Amino acid sequence: MSTHRRRAAATGILFILAAVTSIIGLLQYAPILDHTGYVVEGSAQVGRVASGALLELTCVFSIIGTAILMFPLLRKRSETAALGYVCFRLLEAAIIVVGIISLLSVMTLGQEFSRAQSPDAAAYLTASRLLVAQHDWSFLFGPNLALGPSTLMMGWFLYRSRLVPRWIAALGIVGGPLILASGVLVLFGVYEQISVWGTVCALPVFLYEMTLAVWLVARGFRPAGPASLPAR
Repeated sequence: MSTHRRRAAATGILFILAAVTSIIGLLQYAPILDHTGYVVEGSAQVGRVASGALLELTCVFSIIGTAILMFPLLRKRSETAALGYVCFRLLEAAIIVVGIISLLSVMTLGQEFSRAQSPDAAAYLTASRLLVAQHDWSFLFGPNLALGPSTLMMGWFLYRSRLVPRWIAALGIVGGPLILASGVLVLFGVYEQISVWGTVCALPVFLYEMTLAVWLVARGFRPAGPASLPAR
């Protein structure tokens, strides 16, 4: 396989890995996210929460990997766009890490509560709910507000360079601003992130990433693409 073919396949695999691990990781957090009294009810299902954190950490590494792999191609057209894409992807990854640490801290609080002699249940509950709220906000700022600009940059780059079919790139051009706008609306309380409208606004980005991933794994970048990129 050529260098561009290997790079394309690896990028596609990382896109798929990031999506799968983020979804399963969120489901693994159910003992904390779905039960407000997790801390005082005992630190049950610690392994499940820890596995969710490990899956999300895999998602973080996958996000960083896509940025590293795409940087050389982006730089051939615009160093500004290349740096912008990498920075927003790194920002997204860093925000996700904040969410991971928040829920692991809730798990630690549960373990401390079970070992304490006469713990203050109200204080533990308040601390745990603040940490869960921090995770929820990180879930908005990472996969929505930080993801939007990077998706738009990559979609526009792919549309101009024709490295993949333009209809795939167009999904990114539409999906990036849409999920960013959705994040702003959630921020101002227009609707919840996990809602019908939130799902509708996130769907174009999901379709873009998955179709792009499948195309890159199956077909790779178009041969004429890298050679046609003017340096600037």
